[in-house]
Amino acid sequence: MNKKYDVVALGELLIDFTENGISEQGNLILEANPGGAPCNVLAMVTKFGYNTAFIGKVGNDNFGRMLADTVAGVGINIDGLVFDDDVPTTLAFVHTKPDGDRSFSFYRNPGADVMLTKDDIPEELIKQSKIFHFGTLSMTHTSAEEATLKAVEIAKSNGLVISFDPNLRPPLWDDLNDAKDKMAYGMSMCDVLKISDNEIQFFTGEEDIDKGIEIIRSKYDIKLVCATLGKEGSVAYYGDKVIYGTPYVTDKTIETTGAGDTFMGCVLHSVLENGIDDFDEEKISRMLDISNHAASIITTRRGALRVMPEVSLFL
Repeated sequence: MNKKYDVVALGELLIDFTENGISEQGNLILEANPGGAPCNVLAMVTKFGYNTAFIGKVGNDNFGRMLADTVAGVGINIDGLVFDDDVPTTLAFVHTKPDGDRSFSFYRNPGADVMLTKDDIPEELIKQSKIFHFGTLSMTHTSAEEATLKAVEIAKSNGLVISFDPNLRPPLWDDLNDAKDKMAYGMSMCDVLKISDNEIQFFTGEEDIDKGIEIIRSKYDIKLVCATLGKEGSVAYYGDKVIYGTPYVTDKTIETTGAGDTFMGCVLHSVLENGIDDFDEEKISRMLDISNHAASIITTRRGALRVMPEVSLFL
């Protein structure tokens, strides 16, 4: 059966205010970058020429309308994007450290993204897709969690490949044990997992990445696991294969916003290109190489959604 969409993603769509210099008055200048991990992933997938669609909610305000225009402008279908007349668009402030890493402050109590409901889920849109992608941030509040679970069940029952990135943001959880529970749910449902080194340590308590992944794989039947290791590159686990990806280190890094999402978008390209059941060592090595390369490029740019790298730069 031909599907209309290659990848559909559900989750947060928000404004990332990122640092962009100092004003003449000595004040920090903040740039309003469209963001949110699921849409960032779709923006990268779209760069490969695939058809993508987004499910989420923004406020019916200036920021929400800007986000809708931006997402549609990069080629992502927004039929599943809902506007909330009562709750404003979620805002995130990204604080950049000297090495390019980040910390976050969120204005989301609530924000429109967590007001997504079960009734907002477009069942036919999901059925018309090949891959369904989600994370944990759509499960921090009851309404959005119910919507997420409904969407995952629709995807699962219709044979979609399920892709999951925990995208742990501790400030958004009242209780980090709840975050672990939602991570466990995502791992129990997914075929493809992208997880960072700090998330592995958080979830398993293991500092050793291989041992942490061994714990995860012993509990959950995940076909493809990709662990991102920051400046150390990445590693993929597939069947009995463990394959390391060499990092692309650049001295032009500005910030790391969107690096993991860019990596994830390239992984989904490889899944679409090869099929989840047809990877060999060469294909996995190639997947990690392009994913690491693309992720390094995004660290040289502010924001992510609007500035995903052209595939000609890393293919």
